[in-house]
Amino acid sequence: MVKGSCLCKATQFEVARPPADVADCNCSSCSKRGALWAYYDEAEFRLTTAPERVSTFQWGDYMMKLHYCGVCGCATYNEGPVWKDGEIDFSVNRIGVNARLFDDFDLAAVPVRHVNGKDA
Repeated sequence: MVKGSCLCKATQFEVARPPADVADCNCSSCSKRGALWAYYDEAEFRLTTAPERVSTFQWGDYMMKLHYCGVCGCATYNEGPVWKDGEIDFSVNRIGVNARLFDDFDLAAVPVRHVNGKDA
């Protein structure tokens, strides 16, 4: 189990396991938010604080829910469909967690995958 939280600790969460790698996406949203994303099945993620502390942003096609702490503004996690073989699979949802927010975790020990979301 790996725990994480935003800067002010108003939004806290846990995931079932450490990430095998993280994604550094260059799309406009990820670049501005400065996150490194670790991906999990919905069952592997648990918000451990009140959901009222989480704010949500959706833009463009509203396919993704981008969550952030409503108190300090840290990008915390997102929800969206899985991509398989270059196609979107709307039948499976996954959670992207900002791995920079993991507590007591050596982020430098995990490989970083660079994702070209700008041209997707």
